[in-house]
Amino acid sequence: MKYYIIAGEASGDLHGSNLMKAIYEEDPKADIRFWGGDLMQNVGGTLVKHYRQLAFMGFIEVAFNLKTILNNIKICKNDITQFNPDIIIYIDYPGFNMRIAKWAKQTGYKNHYYISPQIWAWKENRITAIKHDIDKMYVILPFEKDFYEVKHNFPVEFVGHPLIDAIHNQSGVDADTFRAENHLSEKPIIAILPGSRKQEISKMLSVMLSVVNDFPNYQFVIAGAPSQELSFYQQFISGENIKFISNKTYALLRNSTAALVTSGTATLETALFKVPEVVCYKGSWASYQIAKRIITLKYISLVNLIMDREVVTELIQDDCSTKRIREELTKVLEPNYRKTLLENYDLLEEKLGGIGASKKTAQLIVGALK
Repeated sequence: MKYYIIAGEASGDLHGSNLMKAIYEEDPKADIRFWGGDLMQNVGGTLVKHYRQLAFMGFIEVAFNLKTILNNIKICKNDITQFNPDIIIYIDYPGFNMRIAKWAKQTGYKNHYYISPQIWAWKENRITAIKHDIDKMYVILPFEKDFYEVKHNFPVEFVGHPLIDAIHNQSGVDADTFRAENHLSEKPIIAILPGSRKQEISKMLSVMLSVVNDFPNYQFVIAGAPSQELSFYQQFISGENIKFISNKTYALLRNSTAALVTSGTATLETALFKVPEVVCYKGSWASYQIAKRIITLKYISLVNLIMDREVVTELIQDDCSTKRIREELTKVLEPNYRKTLLENYDLLEEKLGGIGASKKTAQLIVGALK
């Protein structure tokens, strides 16, 4: 069978790679062509475009790059036509993927969506397009099943969260080896996860690092995104107590005492590694003003959204300051606070189900084709 997969971000690359592995297990002769990243490329298949050429965030940023986005859509349609797949699998990235799905449905292709667009957060009116253009939806958050089936009468499959698979599949080195390989001291580690896109790193990293001197007994280690070069990060780094590690986020979290994390998938990853965290977010002034008027969610972190209460502290926009980060980081380093937080992390993992999301999704996709 011929599969065409579209993932437009680092998280989509991760989950796409595990899905591809599972598809190859179910269909050893699978011919896969994809938009994604290094992780998917390492599994096999043919990479069409890397996600670092696709990732634009924020309303203003998207507007400035509209010509590039429209050109990528044209390239994608032409490539699908030439490849003529048996199925197209979309992984999140709705602004791009829903445009392709509309065209693909009209053209006669089968559309399966893995990792739902977050229409429960905003643009709920996308449900009309989803019901019309998507043949099958696989959701990864427990509340999404009720959202689709009860509220919108659209049947979906809850397959569990693929992050549990991704973390379970990681083989880690011991703490001493990790420190030696990455030239780290014996001080406890505070991980800094400023995001994967240049725009969010530029907004977040300076304020995250502004508290370094307040915690001299810890070393701060930046998790470098695979899509960015060290040279880009260097403009934000000064002082001996700051280290940089590229493309080893899971290994870093496995060996960290606490973390400062930009909102997004990383908030959930950090929780699943049982690392006490403070969630931070700053956007451009214009994008934030637009977002707060159309997004009605109580929380921005996946941890709090899944638990439906504040488990981790969220410092948003003006609240994301040196003073507030210092206060909240001090708090997550306190034993009693950490104990309660870790207990909540255990409850979170129970809600997400066990391992096997990638395998279950692959079985459903291959089964539908057969």
